[in-house]
Amino acid sequence: MKRRVHSEEVKEAALERLSVRGVTIEGIAEIVFRMQAPYSKDLMMDHCVESVNAVLGKREIQHAILVGVELDMLAEQRKLSEPLQSIIESDEGLFGCDETLALGSVFGYGSIAVTTFGYLDKNKIGIIKKLDTKQDGPVHTFLDDLVASIAASASSRLAHRIRDEEEARERELTNQHAG
Repeated sequence: MKRRVHSEEVKEAALERLSVRGVTIEGIAEIVFRMQAPYSKDLMMDHCVESVNAVLGKREIQHAILVGVELDMLAEQRKLSEPLQSIIESDEGLFGCDETLALGSVFGYGSIAVTTFGYLDKNKIGIIKKLDTKQDGPVHTFLDDLVASIAASASSRLAHRIRDEEEARERELTNQHAG
């Protein structure tokens, strides 16, 4: 009989994989802060951490983390067949499966998430830059893109929340003046 995996087990495993690979929620939240601070003078790091945690609560993100990190780890252990082993190990420039996996998880957060992901993939800021190393050492072919995906999704989520809160305040002021 096939075992049904509880969602909490999946979430814990995904968070553990990030942690083992040196990725913290705060590290991702720092990227979110850098992306959203120019648009919100009242933005606080707590808002960014909360948004990252919310994104990490989504199964699609958790599944992508588990698949991507597993492939990175197998490449480190040289357990993949050729030519996939060399492609992932070297983070081959024309290999797009890493971006495709990561990009798939941002679609639920709208066009802001998609364009932010593209920006982060190209500019490699914060922890993404540290993960995007091609020297001998850990393989992060998938992980750097997954972190960009999480940060982009959390940024988009936060941008929409900030706008919703601004509009709610405007409605409240309008209602106060009308009454």
